[in-house]
Amino acid sequence: MRWRAIDSDRVRAAIEAAERTTSGEIVVSVSRFFWGNVERAARRAFERIGVANTKQHNGVLLFVVPARRRFVVLGDAGIHDKVGQAFWDTTAAAIRERFRARDFTGGLVRGVEVIGSQLASYFPPTADDVNELPDAPDFA
Repeated sequence: MRWRAIDSDRVRAAIEAAERTTSGEIVVSVSRFFWGNVERAARRAFERIGVANTKQHNGVLLFVVPARRRFVVLGDAGIHDKVGQAFWDTTAAAIRERFRARDFTGGLVRGVEVIGSQLASYFPPTADDVNELPDAPDFA
């Protein structure tokens, strides 16, 4: 299911495009079906991938379980303090709209675009910026 539901090349291209406009980091993690708590699994992925370890604490994780049509958007403290909960709710709504139509790739790409726009506003690129996290989706 995971390979058919997500076009990893399109998601990676969206992340690369978004990250050219910001020093922030965006990560997508796709999980296979499981019965556990999706939010808890997202928090584990956040730690496992190292999203919390970015220099400016401006990393964002999109964690998705296509088989359950569930996802979680988690932002590190640096970005959350600047955008607040309303931003995460708006981002989730944009993703959810595409997921309802079973367009998982489109939902992730749209989510990356929305997040990238906000990250660019608060965390513009810097001369010494390095890519701290992988751009290719993580298939856990």
